[in-house]
Amino acid sequence: MNTRVVAARLRERLSRLRGSLSRLRERLPPGTLAIAGTLLVLGVGGAVLARTLDVGVVIEAAATADPAFLAAALAAYLLSWPLRGRRYGDVLAPMGHRCRTAFLTAAVFASQTANLIVPARAGDGVRAYLLNDRRDVPYPTGVASLAVERAFDLVALGVLGGAALAVLLVDGRAAAPDGSGRALAAAGGIAVAAALGSAVTVAVARSDRRFGPALRDRFDGSRLSRAVDAAVRFGAAVRVVAADGAALVRVFLASAVVWALDVATAVLVLAALVGGFGGGVAPVTLLVVGTLAVSAGNLAKVLPLSQGGIGLYEAAFTGIVVATTPIAPEVALAAAVLDHALKNGVTLAGGAAAAAAFDLSLTGRPDESTADAESAATRPTTDR
Repeated sequence: MNTRVVAARLRERLSRLRGSLSRLRERLPPGTLAIAGTLLVLGVGGAVLARTLDVGVVIEAAATADPAFLAAALAAYLLSWPLRGRRYGDVLAPMGHRCRTAFLTAAVFASQTANLIVPARAGDGVRAYLLNDRRDVPYPTGVASLAVERAFDLVALGVLGGAALAVLLVDGRAAAPDGSGRALAAAGGIAVAAALGSAVTVAVARSDRRFGPALRDRFDGSRLSRAVDAAVRFGAAVRVVAADGAALVRVFLASAVVWALDVATAVLVLAALVGGFGGGVAPVTLLVVGTLAVSAGNLAKVLPLSQGGIGLYEAAFTGIVVATTPIAPEVALAAAVLDHALKNGVTLAGGAAAAAAFDLSLTGRPDESTADAESAATRPTTDR
């Protein structure tokens, strides 16, 4: 059979498949796929846990955690939230919008909480909605500011994870004969790749090359013209931040401190389960391994396979700890669960307080704010 005919038939079948999937997604309630993915991840994880670990030991380890270290972990994580708000202010300021840290911290709390409890990451729409509704920040600017924040999150995680992996390699712990060394190398490689990818994106945004006019001319009059125009204005907003060297430094340093406090939270939780910093695992080892575990866990959460990264974070965190320390798998899993639960608990509590302050329903029809953000991104705006 002619190769061109086979290729044409294959394209036709793929087109039909995409159409069928699109119709199925339209018929399903919003967030169904995210919920299904979460149940699948938890089901598979639960089956693996039941076959390989002693669930009773996991529960016992969590129940015997040192309350003093858990309180310190809670304090460290709480401290990171005002810094998140201040960092977001440093992202918005070069775009011509200055907001108080208290308001921005509450907005970040609200959006992160919505991402935890509402499928399809509706929290991004919630933050853009709050900025537009309460501070008249145009939707394209709100979306672009979120992209800048996420980029620096990846840079900070990549730098921290890469540094931790380098220490492990120098110490010889990553060259395990059982294959765990390859897992560590993979985790570190992903961290470094995330940092490099985000850094390249920022570098391109800082360059003098302007792709907007060429893209607009290329798609002028086509069905994609509105989407391309929105993307160009989105990129222009990102460029504003990238071109401000002082803002870049402030945002990077703030991101590093935010994630260092996130790491400190996890390290303190680990210490609570292993008898403190003198309980058989050297403090430096706990710090290095905790850093890599947090980096790997948060990068795993990027995959849209479960709601809030539930199960993915715990799996990546546990795998790193077990591969690099003598800590028992059950204790490592208990630490991962407690760490994630503590962070999600703080996020939910802060989000509830923010929702009350804003008179906002985080679970009531979040799709409207997201839809408004997307539709507004295609309308002309004077924001630059």
